Amino acid sequence: MKTIDINCDMGESYGRWILGDDKGLMPYVTSVNVAAGYHGGDPATIRKAIEHAVEHGLQVGAHVAFPDLMGFGRRRMIIPKNDLRDYVTYQIGAVQAFAQRCGIRLGHVKPHGALYVMASEDPEVAAAVAESMASLDKNMCLMLLDKTQESVVKQFGIELYSEGFPDIKYDAQGKLMVEPIKEFWEPELVAARALQMVLEGSVKKENGELLKIDVSTICIHGDAPNAVDIAKTVRAKLESHGVDVKPLKGVQLAV
Repeated sequence: MKTIDINCDMGESYGRWILGDDKGLMPYVTSVNVAAGYHGGDPATIRKAIEHAVEHGLQVGAHVAFPDLMGFGRRRMIIPKNDLRDYVTYQIGAVQAFAQRCGIRLGHVKPHGALYVMASEDPEVAAAVAESMASLDKNMCLMLLDKTQESVVKQFGIELYSEGFPDIKYDAQGKLMVEPIKEFWEPELVAARALQMVLEGSVKKENGELLKIDVSTICIHGDAPNAVDIAKTVRAKLESHGVDVKPLKGVQLAV
């Protein structure tokens, strides 16, 4: 039986600004990536997101980013490795503290936006993230676009899982075509793309060619205008085709 994790970025609201329907999405996903404050999220938002995730039995991870609230973490930054390692440690620690307060351990780390792209492409950036993770809890796994940096992160005892994006287009080079503002996607189309990723190990690029991928988790973006319908449709489609939907690590109690 094929298995897959469905993850979703959550806790990205900030102060009085609300983004996404976290509670509405949680019944249909298995892992949540909680924004750690650098691109979105604040202490109360982090706490609430984790509390709701625990209620639904979901795996919780830290969604770490460059310090870029104004740009929503999507602007590339050149940061010394030691500083980047500290930034990641700081963010994981914030989410980790609230997770411990709720009685669980973090299961994963997922970089956000520009940091995600750079960590997937640049071994030095990937190493900084992995080294930070290892210093806190080697049980956490890392989500990136593919396995390019697997040998790098393994040096720090961190397991790498590759990710598919059924609600983002892929260009001719297989890179993500991230929308500045999440557009409306037809739920059935996203579900069909997710199923193809899981069962066939491929996705159609914008030029019509197939891109071969090997994914352990797929991401549904919570900031889409119809995100809940998409998540519900994707999960139903996968399960109706015999796919076992479950988190990568599972929920583990805090020590």
